[in-house]
Amino acid sequence: MTPEPSATPPAPHKPAVVYHDGYYADIGMHVFPMRKYRFVRDEIIHRGLIGEGEVLTPTAATVGQVCRVHDKAYIDKLLQGRLSALEEAVLELPYSRQLVEASFLCAGGSIEAARRALERGMAMHIGGGLHHAFPDHGEGFCVLHDVAIAIRDLQSDSRIHRAVVIDVDVHQGNGTAAIFHDDPTVFTFSIHEQDNYPAVKPPSDLDVGLQTYAGGEEYLMALRHHVPRILDRVEPDLVAYLAGADPYEEDQLGRLKLTREDMRARDRLVFDACMVRGIPVFATLAGGYARDVNDTVGIHADMIEEGFRIGSKG
Repeated sequence: MTPEPSATPPAPHKPAVVYHDGYYADIGMHVFPMRKYRFVRDEIIHRGLIGEGEVLTPTAATVGQVCRVHDKAYIDKLLQGRLSALEEAVLELPYSRQLVEASFLCAGGSIEAARRALERGMAMHIGGGLHHAFPDHGEGFCVLHDVAIAIRDLQSDSRIHRAVVIDVDVHQGNGTAAIFHDDPTVFTFSIHEQDNYPAVKPPSDLDVGLQTYAGGEEYLMALRHHVPRILDRVEPDLVAYLAGADPYEEDQLGRLKLTREDMRARDRLVFDACMVRGIPVFATLAGGYARDVNDTVGIHADMIEEGFRIGSKG
């Protein structure tokens, strides 16, 4: 977890992009495509959205930053390799030192993206969105809750007061809901497939649970109704956008029926709602498990492309 210098900052009219090769950890044959992070980076460079030298390299989050969200006892277990068999089973990832280092780096990436969003209006984190992590344990492929760590970091030095989490992953953000329960400074919104993981869903400030096989029209109608109202009511200093690729119709772990164009429309809606109100937003990738990894990579890259189209207008 040696700190590395950031790359050359992107031109002023572009959103910032944050990425680190260290996000990859070898988890063997697994439905979570760890290699997608590098592929997304390569794809947005191939599309000409950003030059290779403009991608910002984060440093790992410190134990102090992580412990603003997570219990010290849990972090000690991670660092010392003392997860129980049950804890590892709930995490649904094989424990390794590489996985822990990747998780601390990813949390640092969301901190960097959140800070850059305040400077530039928008930032893209090619990683993160690990919304199933709880203060005292990891769950559902999520070791550390990078988005919560970033929000708490910015709140700790008064860079922001209020934040909104907009979570469009196909799975409800149970860790997010638990961490920010009864916290008036962070509004949590999750739109997801109701009859899907997690079985137990702690309540967000607003949950929209869609029926299995719901399509793009119903999904986008719900977003159009709720997102502007949330932003106008809360008036946040920052929006964290968890832009999961798994509502896609060909995803292995979701049964919603959004097309690639539906997904682009979703991202345009969220980014535009933030930009027209002058609210900084940082996006994280969250989930995505399409049968063809190229579809997942393409959806994530589409999200970043839509962000560049809207964020570059300023």
